[in-house]
Amino acid sequence: MKWASVLGITVVVMLITLYEWPKMTKNLKKEKWAFVTLTMAGWLLAVLLVFLPSLPGPNDLIDMIFKPFGKLLQE
Repeated sequence: MKWASVLGITVVVMLITLYEWPKMTKNLKKEKWAFVTLTMAGWLLAVLLVFLPSLPGPNDLIDMIFKPFGKLLQE
């Protein structure tokens, strides 16, 4: 079932690319590279979340960074 989710994510990414790519002209090389990079990063994160649903999110990182400061302020 997980591979069906990966296939669905891949189809959605391909549809987005097929819709957006023709709108970018040949002169927009940096924008195309940015589009490819961000799209691939989003695809990778989505696939990782399919296989590792307990992956910590951004809030966990913020808590890990600022929790010691909160303890210092309470004392």
